[in-house]
Amino acid sequence: MQQISHDVIILGTGLAGLRAAVEISIRTRGTADIGMVSKVQIMRSHSVCAEGGTGAVMRPEEGDSFELHAWDTVKGSDFLADQDVVDRFVHQSPDEIRLLEHWGCPWSRREDGRIMQRPFGGHSFPRACMAADKTGFFEMQALYDTLVKHNNFKRYDECFATALLVEGGRFAGLTLYDLPTGEFYVLRGKTLLIASGGLGNLYGFTTYSQTVTGDGQAIAYRAGLPLEDPEFLQFHPTGLVPSGILITEGCRGEGGYLRNNKGQRFMEKIAPKMMELAPRDIISRAEMTELLEGRGFPGPDGLDFLHLDLTHLGAERINKRLPLIREVCLKFVGIDPITQPIPIRPVAHYSMGGIEADIDGRTQVENIWAAGEVACHSMHGANRLGCNSTAECLVWGGITGGEIAKYLGQALKLTDMPEAQAREEEKRVFDGLLQRNGDENPAHIRRELRALMDKHAGVYRTGQSMQQGLDKIAELKRRFRCISIQDKSRIYNSNLMQALETENMLELAEVLLFAGLARQESRGAHARTDCPSRDDDKFLRHSMVYSSGGTPRLEYKPVTITNWKPVERKY
Repeated sequence: MQQISHDVIILGTGLAGLRAAVEISIRTRGTADIGMVSKVQIMRSHSVCAEGGTGAVMRPEEGDSFELHAWDTVKGSDFLADQDVVDRFVHQSPDEIRLLEHWGCPWSRREDGRIMQRPFGGHSFPRACMAADKTGFFEMQALYDTLVKHNNFKRYDECFATALLVEGGRFAGLTLYDLPTGEFYVLRGKTLLIASGGLGNLYGFTTYSQTVTGDGQAIAYRAGLPLEDPEFLQFHPTGLVPSGILITEGCRGEGGYLRNNKGQRFMEKIAPKMMELAPRDIISRAEMTELLEGRGFPGPDGLDFLHLDLTHLGAERINKRLPLIREVCLKFVGIDPITQPIPIRPVAHYSMGGIEADIDGRTQVENIWAAGEVACHSMHGANRLGCNSTAECLVWGGITGGEIAKYLGQALKLTDMPEAQAREEEKRVFDGLLQRNGDENPAHIRRELRALMDKHAGVYRTGQSMQQGLDKIAELKRRFRCISIQDKSRIYNSNLMQALETENMLELAEVLLFAGLARQESRGAHARTDCPSRDDDKFLRHSMVYSSGGTPRLEYKPVTITNWKPVERKY
């Protein structure tokens, strides 16, 4: 088995991974040898799909402040965010905007030449820095263009990480299936950054690219790292029906209205002050209530919908500030938002939980860091505010990159390689999984899992429903042991990769429902109709799920409160 060594391994090449690579390169003056691993082509990471903006305090003289951004974030999190983490975030995010400005990100501009910022849900000041409605795409381009100047990294495109090897409490290597060649090898490094993104394809109706299957979380979980707050899965209020494609919150930031089948702006009843710019969990619940009470429009495959109305904004504003949204609507549903309302409903969009990581991004394994959506720094708590995610990726990409660069300065050696463990993993993949000849189709199991999650872990949940979901997942895991992979070759075997993804998804779905069942309250995105109130006495704490002999084990840790005690959320 071939072994390849680098100083740093970065798993994931989205905003957080690229930002960390740039920071490491700058701090080490290009001397650090970096291995960049992506299961897609490096610039096809899901971060390119981020649309609306990146949150930062850029206008203190106009009324914004760090304290206000922090308060909005803590309140939006339903008080589950660690407030020291939030404070660090709001102070560092403006620097990230300025860095991207210097690195060539083409921010949209006000008439006075300053970076344009639009309103976003849950924010009490317009602080979403924007590049039209293609913000993530342009941020990725600026970061990659900056990274290539250093010429100190090797790309491992279309490589699937199957296991994380830990020896003596330290990272030792990643086992990789290289799809273009069919080779299986170990990538070793003095340090590892996991920046592999979210897990949104657990759901059938989702904004995520089909590649986002939680692989980084799953291999970390199996290696012994805990997953923090996995029950908190955000539903974005505006997923395009029937595809689920994201219709950015920027549409409402520009002044779009949400309407039911009576033409009413129903948010008047729920958040009379902020209306369509209330936090996402509140709007998603309001939308589901409208749909469940029959005030939606009939849609395909049971996907009843509501309307997002932009028609009053006018052609000039839509074409200038929301060009991608118009293009998506024309191509995918054949409507023009200049003259017609957009069919939308709540859609699975973001994981607030992830691999536990501290305020510096360090995990419980000494030489492993995590950043971006795969990580949980306790930044978003129970509900993330829009435009805080791309900012979080940039901030903790920079933080972890700086911490890793300092760590490399200690002239560390590679951890001893657990060869037997690596060979066992190769056998598991190619002699085990690939050679199975059962009567179950992994694609059918994946489809059933996603439908199950839509039903049992949606916007509204109950203990009974989540338990039913757990029972069904246990049955799907039993059936998965009897799958057959038709393609038995090794070179570019997409059937094998999708089976590996499905195996990861089954494990993460179990963790999400397991933690959700135990949290007997409603907080943020976790809304239980059988436990409708927030319970700060019992559950003002973070869930910590560990793998214990192949089954989840739950612990808790306290929330860090520095400035604000929990109060009722009103908008």
